Amino acid sequence: MTWCEIPISHKDLFIPRIERRRRLGHWFALGCMLFSLIGLAILGILIVRVLWEGATWVTTNFLTNFPSVLSPETAGIKSALWGSIWLIGITALVSVPIGVAAAVYLEEYAPHNRLTGFIHLNINNLAGVPSIVYGILGLAVFVRWCRLDRSVLAGALTLSLLVLPVIIIASREALLAVPKSFRLAAYALGATKWQTVRSHVLPAALPGIMTGIILAVSRAIGEAAPLIMIGALTYVAFVPQGPLDAFTALPVQIYDWSDRPQPEFQHLAAAGIIVLLGILLPMNAIAVVVRAWQQRKKAW
Repeated sequence: MTWCEIPISHKDLFIPRIERRRRLGHWFALGCMLFSLIGLAILGILIVRVLWEGATWVTTNFLTNFPSVLSPETAGIKSALWGSIWLIGITALVSVPIGVAAAVYLEEYAPHNRLTGFIHLNINNLAGVPSIVYGILGLAVFVRWCRLDRSVLAGALTLSLLVLPVIIIASREALLAVPKSFRLAAYALGATKWQTVRSHVLPAALPGIMTGIILAVSRAIGEAAPLIMIGALTYVAFVPQGPLDAFTALPVQIYDWSDRPQPEFQHLAAAGIIVLLGILLPMNAIAVVVRAWQQRKKAW
């Protein structure tokens, strides 16, 4: 049956409704923009309120004093700040080498079969697991089975499990973005597999890997649920001196202050949020700058 022989009522089924699709696409884009603006407006209101309530409380004494339940006017965030520094330092030392090495192996060395496909699928699924699940796992494995108790090391290992899938996925995507011509040119000059990966592939993928690492670490800084699950203390009047000492962290301290009814503690919680934002925003800004520099470098 030719086009001319098709009944007129059936011909309408083959006519593409271009104008309707364009209108639907236009309204969908406007809806997405509207909801994005609503989210940004709510975020802006929250940030303005936090700044209004806590900006005057962020002083030198606030950064150098320990928390206090009896006198909130002189309370500080020193122990939580140093606890977060200890946590992020150990988390980065554990998760970054393992995550990058796993990504290099899966992308450059592992055979592409069902097993590696199953591993990739599970890594992608682990990246979307709620953080409280990692807290339960850290409580069972590191706190109880390994007998690390409520130490900095237990919290850092728990956060390492949380960020490892993110680092692996980001590193794999960065390695995939490296053109195959880099590898073929190195092989043509007689380089081995490891020499190619070490001297050509990894340097080219480093900006993308660094972006993923920074975003993963910044996520770990703001996590409170896993640390509360493993039993991080809410009141610590000392700075951790080693990885086996007890600790608190900025999100845990903010959670403790915000749970108290006195208005002074609400101001302290807002001041703690400002300090936490002062750490998170520069880290995310660095990730954005690195990503922009990488895109500009590719354009050249």
